[in-house]
Amino acid sequence: MNEFVIAATRSMRAYASRVAEYLTKFASFSEFAGQINGTGILKTDQFADGEKEVVVTSSIRGKDIVLFTSCARNEAGIGVNDAKIELYHAVDALKRAQAAKIIVFEPFVSCSRSDRTARRSSVGLWIHLKVLSSLGVRHFVTYQLHSDKSKSMLDPTISIMDDIPALTLLKQRLCDVYIKNIDTLENDVRKNWAFCSVDAGGEKLARNFSNSFGVSLVVAHKQRDYSRCNSIECVNILSAEPVAGKILWIVDDLVDTAGSVETLIRALAPMKPAEINLLAVHPVFSSPAPDRLKKLSDEKLLNRIIVTDTVACSQTCQDSIPNLEIVPSAELSAKVIKTIVCNTSMAKLLRDFNAELYLKSPTLFSGV
Repeated sequence: MNEFVIAATRSMRAYASRVAEYLTKFASFSEFAGQINGTGILKTDQFADGEKEVVVTSSIRGKDIVLFTSCARNEAGIGVNDAKIELYHAVDALKRAQAAKIIVFEPFVSCSRSDRTARRSSVGLWIHLKVLSSLGVRHFVTYQLHSDKSKSMLDPTISIMDDIPALTLLKQRLCDVYIKNIDTLENDVRKNWAFCSVDAGGEKLARNFSNSFGVSLVVAHKQRDYSRCNSIECVNILSAEPVAGKILWIVDDLVDTAGSVETLIRALAPMKPAEINLLAVHPVFSSPAPDRLKKLSDEKLLNRIIVTDTVACSQTCQDSIPNLEIVPSAELSAKVIKTIVCNTSMAKLLRDFNAELYLKSPTLFSGV
């Protein structure tokens, strides 16, 4: 195991510190307790004209660097474009300081939806990954990319990518808080629950949950207006079983403006489900998402919302959205880093989740 340091741009320093704290709890890292956390080694200077410069404040020569960053809404309140430029400067500074290897850990890639190749449009994700690999990043880690095809944008002979399925965090929360035991799973959940996709493209995610818990699947097919961003024309619901009386869990990888979610919930409501809930990995929550979700909750159409902390949610944002539950991901991030720096298998972190097996033996999916 090469000597390594957890670093962070300003956008994720608190998160990276939590990850470093979890790492020191592993037996193999306890002796490095005072050396792993390097979240303060990067200093960002801003010039009067708006240009930036990132400085490495202590020696990292010959060390592997795990650089946490977010170019989405973040704890430091830095805008998307500023956060990207700071990240690129940080990688360049680390490379010039002779880091042995740079691993960028970006839990949510904000440009991941800009992945369609067309003759006259830019492809934001390709630009982002190309810049990082050109600057010297040799390993890129993220959670739940918007599309599997995105992983093909990196040349594996130059830089590799680990796309970790953060859906497992949401599934474990359902088991730990809402199911708790095998009897409830078999006698209640499998009879009364159903998982619903936001659109036809999200069927794979919803089916993943359906298979994990052994419950019904509902597929929503939405028609978009591609002349405008974030716009939906209509939604059609496909289900092999009646939706009436079911506890529905809408599944998506991210919620941005919540336009798709609102349209879907209003299409489902007349079908008389017992309740409607929302599961999403990345809580982007661009305006007017908080207002839309609050309105749905106030109208008793949306019961609860469960997301992870891959995108920072301020206390104001949390207070404005009723029944919002945020599942922490720092411990999982620590486990991912442990496998990388120790060159051990990620199989446990990537295996298909099975609710029945998890309820019988939670450590089976711990990844430790």
